[in-house]
Amino acid sequence: MQHKTVALNIDGLNITGQLYLPAVKSSYPAVCICHGIPAGIPDPNDEGYAPLVKRLCSHSLPVFTFNFRGAGSSGGNLDILGWTRDLKAVIEYLSALPEVAHFSLSLLGFSAGAAVSIYVAARDSRVSSVAACACPAEFTSLAQIQDTESLLDHFRRIGVIRDKGFPYSIEEWSNGFKELSPIKYVAQISPRPLLLVHGSNDEMVSVSHARRLYAKAGKPKELVVIGDAGHRLRDDDRVVDTVLEWLLSHA
Repeated sequence: MQHKTVALNIDGLNITGQLYLPAVKSSYPAVCICHGIPAGIPDPNDEGYAPLVKRLCSHSLPVFTFNFRGAGSSGGNLDILGWTRDLKAVIEYLSALPEVAHFSLSLLGFSAGAAVSIYVAARDSRVSSVAACACPAEFTSLAQIQDTESLLDHFRRIGVIRDKGFPYSIEEWSNGFKELSPIKYVAQISPRPLLLVHGSNDEMVSVSHARRLYAKAGKPKELVVIGDAGHRLRDDDRVVDTVLEWLLSHA
């Protein structure tokens, strides 16, 4: 497996990523993994998405993983509409890369990263398919203006909002979550394939969100509810098996 560290300049911010190319060439789709909003201060013992990347690459799928602004080693602050610009720039980069350009491109998003994936894919035909795990239909709890200050304090404590003067407009920052609501855009993924995966016991985003998205989406579409699974799906082997089988079947 070949590995390449990538740094992109987006809105004057350094957005960092990793490109993994399997040793064996194939016609399988390239997969761009989009993480969710960090739940807390990073755990140095958490392998993150590394096990998922290894699993995908072991089946000859090229993989690109990166940190949205405000997360990991990328610069900036958590800004959900900024995340959409990050993903657009990543797609631009991957589409122009000789090693990846001939592949189809699938977005594999988790939670807020899944929401961003649907939003961006609805507007970009270069995305050939979307797999959305634990995706909210809308950010109801995050879009309540009266509770925004406590939410911002939480994000500052865990380090995803780093600059003292950010956001410059609390209302504009909060409205970004309202604008992003996947329920407004999911129908535009069709006729490209859409996979929705959700845990039946998701403690953060009710499985009803997935059912609403599925009802709104066009065909082809698939909904898989994982019994007894919570919100964090990247470590669940059943989820990885489901996503991998789906990706390979849509090569």
